[in-house]
Amino acid sequence: MCGIYLDHQSCCPVDPRVEEFARHFSGKDFGNPSALHSRGLTAKAALEEARARVAELIGAESPESIIFTGGATQANNLAIRGAALRNSAKGKRLLASQIEHISVLNPHKDLKKGGFELNLIPVDSTGQIDLSSLERLADKGTVLTSIMYANAEIGTVQPIREASEIVHEKGQMLHVDGTAAAGKIAVDVQKDGIDLFTLSSNDIYGPQGAGALYVRPGVRIQPVLFGGGQERGLLPGTENICALAGFGEAARLARLEMAGESMRLRTIRDALIEEILKIDEARLTGHPSQRLPHHASFRFSRIEGESILLTMDAMFNIQVSTGSACSSRTLEPSHVLLAIGLRHEEAHGSMIMTLGRQNSMDQVPAIVSATEKTVERLRALSPL
Repeated sequence: MCGIYLDHQSCCPVDPRVEEFARHFSGKDFGNPSALHSRGLTAKAALEEARARVAELIGAESPESIIFTGGATQANNLAIRGAALRNSAKGKRLLASQIEHISVLNPHKDLKKGGFELNLIPVDSTGQIDLSSLERLADKGTVLTSIMYANAEIGTVQPIREASEIVHEKGQMLHVDGTAAAGKIAVDVQKDGIDLFTLSSNDIYGPQGAGALYVRPGVRIQPVLFGGGQERGLLPGTENICALAGFGEAARLARLEMAGESMRLRTIRDALIEEILKIDEARLTGHPSQRLPHHASFRFSRIEGESILLTMDAMFNIQVSTGSACSSRTLEPSHVLLAIGLRHEEAHGSMIMTLGRQNSMDQVPAIVSATEKTVERLRALSPL
């Protein structure tokens, strides 16, 4: 299908190099990594190679600190539920930022049924957490704090190292959902002071259905599913070797190419922002500079984000987003946009463009023109 794809925050195409690499493990090199025969040992070697590549991408101490999962949602649940339940004797208070992904907020909310208390850390108008509020809220009895590395809806990158210092001064653990950031910007879990870190294969051009949780040595969590002893007993079930081998190759490529690709995408992003902000009543959402290099997000008055998405797709074959794809079936305005202070009617007019490897500067005029025509058309139809 021809067109311009600008929704890499919700799904990335599998890199052809990754696809070619992973294909071997669904065919001639198949095997169960728990088996002791030669095919099992080959699969086990591929699994551990992938683990090492993911560890290298995020600066982990060793491959053993990487727990493979079926995706970021599973990793977030393991981190939050596993850490909270394992360490509940130390306290039953939890902290999370207001703008976390629902796969972080919902496990926290579910833990409230078991007697845990959840407090939300406010953010400013750019989406960055209020560090003074974090320091105030992270009091005695808080066992875990969850703060995403960067937000997929507004692109804002958080001051993770500063947050880590506050959390660790209080003797608590820090969980970071790094799904939107890993492979896009440099992440070093050791230097950043992160205890638990979530990432996803597909967000770095690997296969869907694979993710990982980094667990800092010495941090104790418990399983939330039960079965076999795979993944250090923390996530039972036979590992998906094809997807995980692809994940490892995607991590290797991301580590090698990230610096140059981020610089290239930042140039395209800045050109898009500059031109689209010339449209009447267009506003940038998120931080103007501390944002992901591939991410441009806007709001337009007097029109609906869903109408923008559908018009851009149907009339111009350009795919954009209006919020998290995981929440796209609800008519409620984004909790992220409400948290940064937008009114309900303002939050409904959101458009997100996330760039990827196949996008180029040559596409900018067509994207800008399509956006201008879409906004003009929808405002002409709007009763507001």
